[in-house]
Amino acid sequence: MIVTLLALHILSATFWVGGMLFAYWILRPAAAELEPKQRLGLWRRVFASFLPKVGFAIILLLVTGFWLVFAAFGGFATLPTSVHLMMAIGILMMLLFMHLVAAPWKRFRTAVDGGDFAEAAKNLDKIRMTVAINLVLGLATIVIAVTGRYW
Repeated sequence: MIVTLLALHILSATFWVGGMLFAYWILRPAAAELEPKQRLGLWRRVFASFLPKVGFAIILLLVTGFWLVFAAFGGFATLPTSVHLMMAIGILMMLLFMHLVAAPWKRFRTAVDGGDFAEAAKNLDKIRMTVAINLVLGLATIVIAVTGRYW
């Protein structure tokens, strides 16, 4: 059971962080060459597909993470420092994601759908900054997950 929980947890984190890495380092530079209307439309479609899947990954991360706290460690009192750090960073990332969905993504989507590309571009920049922060936090969490047992 613990191996299955760990696998789901790791795959969910990999999907989220890997998706951000792909979007930031691969898709963003390629999309920059498109005309604004095409670029913003592309991002609209990408986020419409990616964000709900990240929401599902977050649910899996929370369920498997808290289950593992009790199944693998016997509760919060016995958690290693590295796991406390992963949890704190993960919760911060989730809060940033919820903000992204509730504010800049909602405004971006409305602006693109309404043809207000200047407003859409402003909100895309806010999304980009939030993704950059979450990407750094996610990569740090991966390093902590892999190295924490050696601290």
